[in-house]
Amino acid sequence: MIQRQVGLPAPSFTLESVSYDDNIKKHSLEDYRGRWLILFFYPMDFTFVCPTEITALSDRHEELQSLDCDVLGVSTDSVYTHRAWLHTPQSDGGLGAIAFPLGADTTHEVSRAYGVLEEEQGVAQRGLFIIDPDGLIRFQMTTDGDVGRNAEEVLRVLQALQSGGQCAANWKPNKK
Repeated sequence: MIQRQVGLPAPSFTLESVSYDDNIKKHSLEDYRGRWLILFFYPMDFTFVCPTEITALSDRHEELQSLDCDVLGVSTDSVYTHRAWLHTPQSDGGLGAIAFPLGADTTHEVSRAYGVLEEEQGVAQRGLFIIDPDGLIRFQMTTDGDVGRNAEEVLRVLQALQSGGQCAANWKPNKK
């Protein structure tokens, strides 16, 4: 497994993705040039932990957009599985409407390039990368499959990176 390093260029990618409005299109790293990108990987659709973190990021989407940041979620499921999950009610194990697209890494190439592919299972780990407008990885984290990520902490890290200064533990915007 290749481990990316903070400060290095993000691996290039092109993925087919789907949005809640059923718009299937290709997204590439180049599409996000000039903006920040939260690129996150999750194991599978129709699971328990994944929708909690995906909807939490979606709930913060407007705030992320105001910080010139886009979001793209990725798993090794197909766009058709993503579409079914998006249109299944949350009460039935679905995801429902979210504010950003879900990419389909069916070849596993992107998950592998970012160092988050569980080769034996053929699924991505919970990896998250914040990529700056120049295409450099500025933050990365991978968690155990049973532990969801905290959208508030992701937002705080993005704001810290954008501040241009040194940010101590527990730093928050407008705090010294």
